[in-house]
This record gives sequence, structure tokens and C-alpha cells, in this order.
Amino acid sequence: MIPFNKAAYLGSEQKYILESITSHRISGDNKFTKLCEKWFETNLPCKKSFLTTSCTHSLEMSGLLANIQSGDEVIMPSFTFVSTANAFVLRGAKIIFVDIRPDTLNIDEQKIEQAITNKTKVIVVVHYAGVSCEMDKIMELAQAYKLIVIEDAAQAIMSKYKGKALGTIGHLGAFSFHETKNITSAGEGGLLIVNEDNFIERAEILREKGTNRAKFFRGEIDKYTWVDLGSSYLLNDVSAAYLWAQLEKIDEIITNRFRNWNLYYQNLSCLADKGYISLPYIPSSCEHNAHIFYIKVKDLKTRNHLLTFLKEKGVIATFHYVPLHSSPAGKKFGEFRGEDLFTTRESERLVRLPLYYNMPEEYVYRVCELLRKFFTS
Repeated sequence: MIPFNKAAYLGSEQKYILESITSHRISGDNKFTKLCEKWFETNLPCKKSFLTTSCTHSLEMSGLLANIQSGDEVIMPSFTFVSTANAFVLRGAKIIFVDIRPDTLNIDEQKIEQAITNKTKVIVVVHYAGVSCEMDKIMELAQAYKLIVIEDAAQAIMSKYKGKALGTIGHLGAFSFHETKNITSAGEGGLLIVNEDNFIERAEILREKGTNRAKFFRGEIDKYTWVDLGSSYLLNDVSAAYLWAQLEKIDEIITNRFRNWNLYYQNLSCLADKGYISLPYIPSSCEHNAHIFYIKVKDLKTRNHLLTFLKEKGVIATFHYVPLHSSPAGKKFGEFRGEDLFTTRESERLVRLPLYYNMPEEYVYRVCELLRKFFTS
């Protein structure tokens, strides 16, 4: 059986976890939390980073920081995970879905302006497969209409747009360290990137259950108290220790993933040339991180037959997001503005192939062999 994913493991995770446990300081904001946050602030770079318990919670924090109120509108693609929308629905927002580009599967920057109204407060971009949205155009729109841009960079750690790290271009950025991502913090975890000074102090308070506890621990006040909304968004230090081991080797992880990503691309080009499949498109302005390798087939029927065929041959491949605007909650809490030319069509065509750190190259060759057999038999 060729699995779809295995969480990255480098070997030093146990050492750092043991160090965290034996220090008896395993709650958040201790040694490994601070090491990780400093790493992001230095290497992305960004003004401030906050480790969280999940990307979902990072997005929820961004909704609070954007001061979303009941009746506000938030623009985003429908082709995304439910957390992208839930974070703002929880604050009372109406979600405005717009179409995606068929090449990158990212939000179509040309469709955003027609979706803006006097109720629009935020644009949420999702960098699918670690490939950037067209951020120059999107930031121009945000400036013109005085909107906040939040980057859902769950899949995009270390990806870039015109040389700048994703998550650091908008006002706020959210990352995931779920076990399916390039790097993980022992299964779950996230990161909030703050790129505007005026959000930093409040982000610190929101993450600490609405208290100014961080100021107290820094000796800036003699006691801490409840001062704002908030929740328990702070990642524990044991999980941060696991993440630190992965950050130390992040270049190795991404290089390793690229080896198999490129093998897929090279070995499947013959099927693309014959029109059986479409391969991922990477704009020249983008540097991706080999997070996902997907192909697109003719239609939903072909996709379902292919997934069944691969499973019968011992390969676990999968589709991805069912468009949110087609779901019961999507219909209740949002609307699709404009025409759905590509969102549903591209979603129904997509197949994700196995790809993970240290996946044997022979697995790639086996999957490609089966794909050639499926399409040419």
C-alpha cells in the first residue's frame, strides 16, 4: 500500500520533547515557543509571530483582530477548507464567495472588485498548494477600498511571491502545522503572522484568553486581568519542541519533497502532452513549496474511476475541497457572487497524488506507471 501522507519525522523531535518535559515548563510561551516564533520573525521575516493550537484558531484570531461584526461581508474563494469561512461566520459575517482561476485554483483577482460592497471588510486569500495568489492586484484593491487582507497560508510555509514570503504580504497571515503539512507540531498547530504594528498588542491579548498576562510575565504590570475578548489559542511548549526540530531541517524537508514533486511532473508530462491530464501551473512570480502534487482529469466521472482504480492497486490518492457554496452551511451563511465558471468544474477534476517527506522514489514511479496504464489501456 502506498499511503497518501506520512507526517515528517527528522529524528531530533524526541530529544527536544524530552528536554521540554523535563524542564517542567511545558505550557506555551516557554523555551521552544519562543525559539520557533523568533525563527519565523527572522526567516520569513515578519513583524510578529504567534504560535497557536491550529490554523483554524489563527484564522479566528484574525477575525477578531479585523473587528468583524454582524452583517460585515468577507470575500474569499469557495474552493477552500471550512475553517477559512467558519472563522468569520463565528463573528457574524456573511461570506461572499467568488470564482477561482482555472490555472492556479486560487481566487480570481479579477473577480474580487465586482464583489465589493459598502459592507465588505476583509478579503481572505487562500494560497492553494503553496502557490501564491496575485497579491499585487489584491493589495491594490484593499488599499483602494480600505479593506483588510488576510492570507490563509495553511499550505504555504516558505512559499514566496516575487521574492516575499507568503503570509507576510497581507495584513495578517495564518499557517497550519497539521500532520498533513510540510512541517508539523506533533499533529496539530498553527501560526498567526502579524504584519501591522497596530495589531500586535491585541493579538497577544486575544491569544491569552483576553488577558494582559504576557505583560505581567514581562514585568510591565504588577498583576494581570481580563481586558478583551479572547480564548485559549496558545500552543503548548511540547508541541513547539516537535516543531522546532522540523524548523531546524525545513530546507531539507522541502528539498526532499521537491525531488518527488519534480519526478511526478517529469514522468506525467507525456499524459499531459496527449491531453489526458493537466499538470500544476506555477506562475513565474511564484516559488512554491512542493506541498501538493495534483493532476486534473477530464471530469468527475473520470476522477471517480481513477481513484477507485488506484485504490484497487494499493495507492491512496484523493480529491480535495468540495466547494463551500454548495454545502448547507455555505448556503446559509454565504452567497456566491458572480458566475461559478471554474470553482465546481475544477474541484470535480482534481486528484491529489501521494507526496510526503522521505517517500521512496519507487512509489512515484509506481503511481506514474499506474496512471499511464489507466489512461492508455
